Amino acid sequence: MNPFEERARRVEDGLQSFSELYPRPYVKREVDPYTKTRIILMNGTEFEANWFSHQLARHTDNVDLRREIALTREVEKQQQLKISLLKPPSENILEHTISYEQLAVDLTAFLAQREQNTNVRAALDFALLEDFDHLYRYADLLDGEQGIRAEMLVGRYTEIMPGRPTIAHHRHPFDNVRLPIDAKSAATATVLDTMIITAAEQQTMNYYMNVTNFACTDTARRLYEEIALVEEEHVTHYEALMDPNATWLEMLLWHEYCECYLYYSALSTETDPCIRALWEENFEIELSHLHKAKELLEKYEGKEWQSVIRDPEFPEPVVLKENISYVRGVLAATVQNTTLRESYTSVDTLPPDADFFRFQGILIPSVECVPSHNVIEEYLRRHRQDYRFAVAEHPIVPLRDRKSDNTAVGRCPGATQL
Repeated sequence: MNPFEERARRVEDGLQSFSELYPRPYVKREVDPYTKTRIILMNGTEFEANWFSHQLARHTDNVDLRREIALTREVEKQQQLKISLLKPPSENILEHTISYEQLAVDLTAFLAQREQNTNVRAALDFALLEDFDHLYRYADLLDGEQGIRAEMLVGRYTEIMPGRPTIAHHRHPFDNVRLPIDAKSAATATVLDTMIITAAEQQTMNYYMNVTNFACTDTARRLYEEIALVEEEHVTHYEALMDPNATWLEMLLWHEYCECYLYYSALSTETDPCIRALWEENFEIELSHLHKAKELLEKYEGKEWQSVIRDPEFPEPVVLKENISYVRGVLAATVQNTTLRESYTSVDTLPPDADFFRFQGILIPSVECVPSHNVIEEYLRRHRQDYRFAVAEHPIVPLRDRKSDNTAVGRCPGATQL
């Protein structure tokens, strides 16, 4: 589909009354896990578009342009609120967190497998193993504190076991900045992938930052605090891939195109008829935003949309699905990796004075102060072995031990050598 060839209504037609804005929430024990992850993804996509629009408004003195994007932004905020209210009040913070991490794992794995740009694919594969480990830590916390098995929440589509241990995720900020793409020469799917994953990780970071102080136990508050800081790293990691040379209105066009594409994807894959109808409604709304962005680009920068998006046909839809084999392969090949400025390398090869080790020393004066480690240790004291859901033995031998939490893999040289 080429969304520029579709008929679009007026932006103002997307405004809704309060009676229309409050949706019927899903039933948490009946909903498909990937319906929940699509909801989180679209919530984050709407936030990214809304927040980008706010930043644009703060960086232009053109009052007419500000008015135009203010109208679109109001509609986007209504869309985001309606999506966020699909989550039922009976689903607690920690249950909802499991869906956030399932989205992070399976979205990242899907994008990595289709990505042709080696730099972008390497970035996706790298952070994939960290979100995978976050799922494991939160799942043990959920079972330990509430007796709820996360494997049921993820529909057993996503394994729950250690990835690159969270203790190893804390890197010097200088090592979190990646090399950007050139949107004018990159494939459409590559530009979309950088925007989609940035929005998704940003949504996760914002969620953890907002709920950390609402968590009910000291253990949970500390775990959210730690992983929120990792998500800050991930947002830096992914946003650095985006084209920094695109103009504000070129990026406005890309944002609206990305939203159209993701609603098209959600509409193509949704199994819940009520929520599918919402995706269809929002797709029509986003078409109006895309066509408005096209008009603004032409009016204020004198550019045709074709000069920005050279191949406007949507790529194949984003499909949220099981990726167990792919994740296992990335684990086996790269679990010992870290970053060194804009590249990736095994911690086995880092010099002793590397910023990675120096930063680890600042944040982690002792392993016993690390919340993600203590969550598993506390679970082990009570249950003697950790909670995990796996379809086969772990591909990394040191991570097969269910009676101790490994804090060396991905962090200490030689940690995977037997």
